[in-house]
Amino acid sequence: MRKAAARLGFVLLVAAIVAYAVFPLVYAVWTSLKTGTALFDTTAFPFPLAWDNYLAVFREQPFGRNILNSVVVAGATVALSLAVAAAAAFPLARMHFRGRRVLMFGILGISMFPQVAVLSGMFELIRGLGLYNSLPALVLSYMVFTLPFTVWVLSAFMRDLPKALEEAAVMDGAGPWAVLTRVLLPPMAPALAATGLLAFIAAWNEFLFALTFTLSNDMRTVPVAISLISGASQHELPWGNIMAASVIVTAPLVVLVLIFQRRIVAGLTAGAVKG
Repeated sequence: MRKAAARLGFVLLVAAIVAYAVFPLVYAVWTSLKTGTALFDTTAFPFPLAWDNYLAVFREQPFGRNILNSVVVAGATVALSLAVAAAAAFPLARMHFRGRRVLMFGILGISMFPQVAVLSGMFELIRGLGLYNSLPALVLSYMVFTLPFTVWVLSAFMRDLPKALEEAAVMDGAGPWAVLTRVLLPPMAPALAATGLLAFIAAWNEFLFALTFTLSNDMRTVPVAISLISGASQHELPWGNIMAASVIVTAPLVVLVLIFQRRIVAGLTAGAVKG
């Protein structure tokens, strides 16, 4: 009896957590299919379905270009972050040198700074480099918070790899670059997938830097584009269009998580147990 009650309580707890996590997305989908006074209707399923909200998002602004900008910026940020982080994680995890621990805590400390604390400095840097209102400006600024995270995580995963792999490669005459790319990185595929996806989500959803370092509609990413959706008057917001845009932006992330879910789980649990 006690086991049945405990199991029932666990099921109810999981159901409550799932409902709490899924409800915002379900509410966004429902609202995106409503228009006019139907937005204030409390029926569970909207009818008729207002698919015009999705068309209006692309018709009233260059939302397709904004999505492309987000894909390019997030993809470039992840690629550069993983490349630099893998190269940095190799000496940090596999070599012993003076100041390594201080350097690791320095990298971790950088990731703890709020974005607004480095905003003015990044603005001066980007303006000095002549990158203002361009996609490279966003890639450069996004690496401020993705690179420390990827370096720290990949260093932890690489530290747990057996040293016998590296020693065997060195005995065969492999150099440091060959050891990194041909010996250490293949077993780290789950860690790279998990870390890369988390960095992609962070870059995809970033708002403050994208708002500050872009000026024209053609250079904006989707979070900024959604925030600038306006109605016929200043006090009237087209909630149907805003929710439709939010659903469009969220869908790629859901698809990516479903595709890489096994690698994500394997990557997040790779360092949990040592064999």
